[in-house]
Amino acid sequence: MSMPNAFVPGRGNLSVENEALVARRARVLGPAYRLMYETPLHLVRGEGVWLYDETGRAFLDAYNNVTSIGHCHPRVVEAIRAQVGVLATNTRYLHTAILDYAERLVATFPAELGQVMFACTGSEANDLALRIAKARTGGTGVIVTANAYHGITESVAAFSPSLGASVDLGSHVRTVPAPDRYHLGDVDVGAAFRAGVEAAIADLKRHGIKPAVLIVDSLFTSDGVLPGPTGFLQGAADAIRAAGGLFIADEVQPGFGRTGEAMWGFARHGVVPDMVTLGKPMGNGQPISAVVMRPEVVADFGRNARYFNTFGGNAVSCAAAMAVLDAIEAERLQENALDTGRYLLERVAAVCAAHNAVGDVRGVGLFLAVEFVADRATRAPDRARASRVVNAMRERGVLISVSGQHHNSLKIRPPMVFSRENADLFADVLGEALTATA
Repeated sequence: MSMPNAFVPGRGNLSVENEALVARRARVLGPAYRLMYETPLHLVRGEGVWLYDETGRAFLDAYNNVTSIGHCHPRVVEAIRAQVGVLATNTRYLHTAILDYAERLVATFPAELGQVMFACTGSEANDLALRIAKARTGGTGVIVTANAYHGITESVAAFSPSLGASVDLGSHVRTVPAPDRYHLGDVDVGAAFRAGVEAAIADLKRHGIKPAVLIVDSLFTSDGVLPGPTGFLQGAADAIRAAGGLFIADEVQPGFGRTGEAMWGFARHGVVPDMVTLGKPMGNGQPISAVVMRPEVVADFGRNARYFNTFGGNAVSCAAAMAVLDAIEAERLQENALDTGRYLLERVAAVCAAHNAVGDVRGVGLFLAVEFVADRATRAPDRARASRVVNAMRERGVLISVSGQHHNSLKIRPPMVFSRENADLFADVLGEALTATA
């Protein structure tokens, strides 16, 4: 299956200038890259919740969580500018930036998670977490949800089924159904998810593979954004630990206060992971990622293997990441995610109520999904309608994308500086797009 919501060369209403840019991309960047939307965007700057194209037109960004506290946030811009003019070095030298940030970051986690290691991307963080887990457990088996995305390194792509059928899953990987309350109906979500994990563990063992990890995005973002009910993760975590494996929470997308209810998505479920991986919004665009873990988990790995990352934990990235924490705290962005997120969810649900094509509206904090179905009774997915709505909103100046195994759920993930005024604009445009694509 092709990338959802992708530009297809030869289609779309492109200007002469942008046609030339598409041709240049193809010539120098090769065939693997993709552009979003039927008519791709040519962006020249960003500020707060807004992105601007080459004509000066503003687009409300309700999708990009890399710059989670807003595009070009002044605190982060100034922190990078100041630090890069003083010192930019790596972890093989003593410097205080990495220690100051590490101590502050770890303090936001449960006490059991007391140590942190740094990398540059979420993919690297998940790759490192897997290495540590293998050393700790002696196992290799990995369990993920059916449409999970965890990264693009060779080892991590092998347990990222959302990359599509052309990217092979490893023989050591097992997928389980996502904990989807909408499609499960009256079934106990936690019990069903635990049963899926236990079945995967049994299948690994039957094939002579010792389980190493269960890794989940704690909002199941790529599976369609599945926020509840809270508490359903505990049984699955217990199951993997009983099998000698570790539980890893991938907080690259749910973390840093986005749910509003907690700093970290896993906290909503009352479970303490063995490791937590971080990335994307950690530096608000400056590359930095991390693995936060129980000290006993990394003890064997640390004794037997040295870890070094040329840019992971460099002073400039640590300064940017510290500024992100400053902004979340000083500007009360977690609280805003909760308040504005509730308001946005109410507005979106109200707009969608009159449209039979919408089967479910769900979300927590500033992370929402709108699921399109061809039939409300059967809940059969309608990928085409979701894609039409995404592109209709893009034409009206609001940016989102899609999620889910069938790419039929709108993925709504605005910066945490989103306001009620922004939410009203979003809901109004969604209403227009639903009507226009009926």
